[in-house]
Amino acid sequence: MTDLPAFLSGFALSAALIVAIGAQNAFVLRQGLRREHVGPVVAFCALADVTLMAAGVAGLGALLDATPALTHALALGGAAFLGWYGLGALRRAWRPSAGLSGDPRGEALTLRAALLRTAGFTLLNPHVYLDTVLLVGAVGAAQPGGQGAFVGGAGLASALWFAALGYGARLLAPLFARPVAWRVLDGVVGVTMLALAAGLVAVAAG
Repeated sequence: MTDLPAFLSGFALSAALIVAIGAQNAFVLRQGLRREHVGPVVAFCALADVTLMAAGVAGLGALLDATPALTHALALGGAAFLGWYGLGALRRAWRPSAGLSGDPRGEALTLRAALLRTAGFTLLNPHVYLDTVLLVGAVGAAQPGGQGAFVGGAGLASALWFAALGYGARLLAPLFARPVAWRVLDGVVGVTMLALAAGLVAVAAG
């Protein structure tokens, strides 16, 4: 039972960091509402999180902290990706959608396309590395003899959150059966993405 405090610490820290409005969460929610490739998207997000957190605990955080050029490149790449997706969401918000019967743009995502977008939202966001690799990694590395349990708790919190977000979204199905609800969601997502992109540009410029 000596690892239980480390496990709970990792779970609590990961849960506190992940429950926030962001590009990745918005995309998982959208896929859950559409009931499209939910399992693979949820699995990718959870596995990416636990991999990055484990790498941070193992010492990758110190390496990234010492290479500001990499952080700069990630910020610019992430800003471009978020800007592209945000503008697309705003375009969809201005025209009628197909509700839950299909993609609001009139075309469903293939599994490959869904995973590529998930990867973009996950790996092109510098804040993901700040949270998982640097912050979680630093706290986890300081756990005496409980680093594995810490990563396990943090990974479990991540997996539970993404599963709840992806599969719990279907409870909102009656609301999103109306096209206007999709337009509102797209508008909120578009503004959020563009705001995040602007923030990344400011980070890169600074």
